[in-house]
Amino acid sequence: MTLSLAIAIGLLLSCGEAHAQSTETAIFAGGCFWCVESDFESVKGVIEAESGYTGGSVSDPSYKQVTKGGTGHYEAVRITYDPAQVSYAQLVDLFFRSVDPTDAGGQFCDRGDSYRTAIFVSDSGQKAAADAAKAKAQSALGQTVVTPVLSAAPFYLAEDYHQDYYKGSKRVLTRFGPKKQSDAYKLYREACGRDARVKQLWGDAAPFAGHS
Repeated sequence: MTLSLAIAIGLLLSCGEAHAQSTETAIFAGGCFWCVESDFESVKGVIEAESGYTGGSVSDPSYKQVTKGGTGHYEAVRITYDPAQVSYAQLVDLFFRSVDPTDAGGQFCDRGDSYRTAIFVSDSGQKAAADAAKAKAQSALGQTVVTPVLSAAPFYLAEDYHQDYYKGSKRVLTRFGPKKQSDAYKLYREACGRDARVKQLWGDAAPFAGHS
């Protein structure tokens, strides 16, 4: 009985380890992390997208610190995905076509260093895929793509209220008046011109334009 129990526990642990090893992560900075999170959580094979900060010199920064400037951090999203359903190369292609990679000063209505685009890679395979996707994006646009491919740095989760903001039900005060988070997000995204600019750049190749 004891031996059988030990074997059963061993099998369960092995299955747990196999499941943990079956997921991989990608980290993209594409302007407002609410929008990047919303876009990529709609992709088949993506398990979770988490908003956070990376690329800077300040440990565990706050949203206020990052958006004020001086920390070096980008607003970024850590994407956990199942490589059996979607590849890293596919995710990077989707990323380029969800942003304006020709803009070095931010994204859409959000200006400043924290809103710049970047891809953070954790190994040589990711770097090769990101470099190839960048070259392909530049060729498709016929313009210089300024999005850098950077080595992964510590990733700090953003405050709880930023996570899944796009589908939140809490009421918040906005410039449009009191709104449910999900409604405030849609109004912000439209007013910021994200989808309009992406559609202008990428046309039918824009995977998320009009998605909210």
